[in-house]
Amino acid sequence: MMSSSNRDREEAPLTFTIPSSSSNSSPITVSDQLDSYLTDPRSASGSFQNEGLLGGGGGGGDPAAEAEFGFTRPDFRQSPLAGTVELYERHVFLCYKNPRVWPPRIEAAEFDRLPRLLYAAVMARKNHMKKETRLTICEGHDGTETSNGDVLIFPDMIRYRRLTHFDVETFVEEVLVKDGEWLPGTPEALKGSYVFVCSHGSRDRRCGVCGPVLVSRFREEIELHGLQGKVFVSPCSHIGGDKYAGNVIIFNRSCAYGEVTGHWYGYVTPDDVPSLLQQHIVKGEIIDSLWRGQMGLSEDEQIKSQEQRFLLNGLGSFEEGNAIYRSQDNSVGCCQTNGVSCCQENGVSSSSPNHVLVEKRKNADVIETEAKLSADNKSGETVISRIKSGKGASRKFHSMTTWLESWEREDTYAALAVVCAAVSVGIAYNCYKQLT
Repeated sequence: MMSSSNRDREEAPLTFTIPSSSSNSSPITVSDQLDSYLTDPRSASGSFQNEGLLGGGGGGGDPAAEAEFGFTRPDFRQSPLAGTVELYERHVFLCYKNPRVWPPRIEAAEFDRLPRLLYAAVMARKNHMKKETRLTICEGHDGTETSNGDVLIFPDMIRYRRLTHFDVETFVEEVLVKDGEWLPGTPEALKGSYVFVCSHGSRDRRCGVCGPVLVSRFREEIELHGLQGKVFVSPCSHIGGDKYAGNVIIFNRSCAYGEVTGHWYGYVTPDDVPSLLQQHIVKGEIIDSLWRGQMGLSEDEQIKSQEQRFLLNGLGSFEEGNAIYRSQDNSVGCCQTNGVSCCQENGVSSSSPNHVLVEKRKNADVIETEAKLSADNKSGETVISRIKSGKGASRKFHSMTTWLESWEREDTYAALAVVCAAVSVGIAYNCYKQLT
C-alpha cells in the first residue's frame, strides 16, 4: 500500500521558466533526429532515458522517405481526428528495451518473453477485468528511472518495479483483475505529466519517421522551460491510428478537478510541441485542432465533447471548428525544411493560442504563467533543434548498445552459466590428465 506521505504530498505548481538571455549565445541543441544522444542515459532531462530514441524503419534522413512518411506526406491532416480513440478506461505501459529492437508485433515475438506473456495474460483475463484495459510498450533501460520490467498504470498514476515473466500471471490477477496490489512489489505514486509518442517504426513507417523527431523536440522544450522532473516523455509502441502520425498521448491531472486524464493527439508536428506543453500540460486547455479523443470516453462521446467545447467558445459547430485545423496545413512544410520553425521565428507556434479551445477555467497560477510565456514569446528567442555533426560516431556507439539491449537479463545469466560450466569441465579434465 502506498504510504500516506506519497498521497498527501502536494505537487509543486507547474510553471515555465523563462530562459535567460545567455541562451541566445548557447542554444539548446540535439543530435540529428536519426541519432541518439551520446550521453549517460541517467542524465536525460525530462525523459525516461536518452538511448533508443529511434524505432526501426525510420526515415534514415532520406528526404524521399520523409516526404512519403513524414509531416509533409500527401495524406497528412486529411482526415478528421475527433472520435478516433476506441473506448478504454485504463492504460498499462510495460517498459521494455527500445524502439530500435521492437519487432512489428512485439506482443507476439518469440524471443521477447516478458511482453509476450504479459499480453497473453491480459487477453486471457480481459473479460474478468472491471475496466477496459489497453497494454502498450514504452522504452525501458536498466539503470534509469524506468528499467526494463517496470509497469506504469494510468489513470491510477502508479508504478511497479521489475516485473519478470515469472510474475506475469500473479500480477495480472492481483492488480488488473482484482484491482488490488501486487504483493512482491510496492506501488510507487507517479507525479507530474507523462507524454508518450508512438515511435514504432517496424510496425509503421510513418510512426518511425515522425515519432523520434517529436520525442527530440519534447526533450528540447522540457529542458528549455525548466520542466525536468515535472514532465516526462518516452517513445512507445503501436497505439492505433498510424495514419494520424505523429501520435501523442498525455496523462496528467486536470487543473480544475485533480482527476487524471489521458488525451490523445494526432497529426502533431514539432512546431506543435510548445503549444502542447504550454496550453495542455501547464494551463489544462485542449488543443482541439489536434485532438483525437480521451481515455474513458466512447467515440460518440468524444465527438460530443468537442462539439460542446466549440459551442462554449463561440464557434457554433463541429465543422466550423475543424476548419481551423484545415487552415494550418499550409504552415507545415516550411517548418520541416531547415530544422528551425519559420512560425516560431516570430514567436508564434503553429498552434497559436487563438486555435486553442479552453476546457477548464483558468486560475491565478495559470494567469501568472501566461504572463511569463507572453514575455518569453516577445523575447523572440529561437532554438536550433538539431545538428548534423557527429552522426558517424553516434551510429557506431549505438550499434553496440542496441545489440546489448536485445538480451534479456535472464538470457545473460543463462549464457554465463554455460560458460562457467564449460570452464569447470575443462579444469576437471586437466586435473584428471595430471592424475593419470
